[in-house]
Amino acid sequence: MAKLGRTDIEIYPLVLGTNTFGWNTEEAEAHAVLDAFTAAGGNLIDTADSYSAWAEGNSGGESETVIGTWLAKNRHKNVLVATKVSQHPEYKGLSGPNVRAAAEASLKRLGVEAIDVYYAHFDDPDTPLEETVNAFNDLVTDGKIRHIAVSNYSPERLREWLDITASIGAARPVALQPKYSLVSRGTFEPGLRDIAVAEDLSGLPYHALASGFLTGKYRTEADLKQSVRGGTAAKHLNPSGLAIIEKLDQIARARGVAIASVALAWTRTRPGIAAPIAGARTADQLGPLLASAELELTRDEADELTALSDVIGA
Repeated sequence: MAKLGRTDIEIYPLVLGTNTFGWNTEEAEAHAVLDAFTAAGGNLIDTADSYSAWAEGNSGGESETVIGTWLAKNRHKNVLVATKVSQHPEYKGLSGPNVRAAAEASLKRLGVEAIDVYYAHFDDPDTPLEETVNAFNDLVTDGKIRHIAVSNYSPERLREWLDITASIGAARPVALQPKYSLVSRGTFEPGLRDIAVAEDLSGLPYHALASGFLTGKYRTEADLKQSVRGGTAAKHLNPSGLAIIEKLDQIARARGVAIASVALAWTRTRPGIAAPIAGARTADQLGPLLASAELELTRDEADELTALSDVIGA
């Protein structure tokens, strides 16, 4: 288990991403995914109030609603829910009134008294950062959220947030959520990584499988047509990316696991990373993700992957 920042909370070394819930994962299947994840020991579920506003017929909050109906039937389960504010069509930005209104809406959809981890989803340059920090702190004081986190922030803005909390005595963030994987490290390293390590912030990266590329699913141009995510994975289909897939494949075969398990396990070897976020559209897809939480790479295995990843750069 990994620690959540400076708290006493222990989290399973895999966070369940749920951006498909209420979109291309129907409620019954989503509940099956949640059942399987928690049965394996998983305890942190990641969502956002904007999931999945991009889908036709959706308006945002669908994922939270599906999680809420599951929580209503599983009050005995020791699970934590993380959600985010700033991107819901009705609650854009991070002004004080908006943060509170969005939190109230999320609480209602989730059917809980308090949000365990509440993220500032994207930075809002149009709102003074001190106003945002105060808004989050007020929600902690009021018992509506338990812990604060940030996502997609630059190192400079994260440092500013931390400096404000220190100067006004506000609750500080416990985690950050960057985009990070073997083929995409530049947004986390070195700036955010160094802050995470120095300030005991748990790095909980998304995009850890690079739109499926790091599952080994896409190795040729023809493979890209297998999924709607193929277009996003296409940019990694080059000699450097394929060299990583080859090494992942080699380690996976030697260890008797899936390629995805190795790719996710690698993230946990990196400074500042507590647990990667990964989602499953169906319960059947959870196996390799859960296996990653039990897989500890050797130093040589991790170093070999890191060296190949270094070639790609940012």
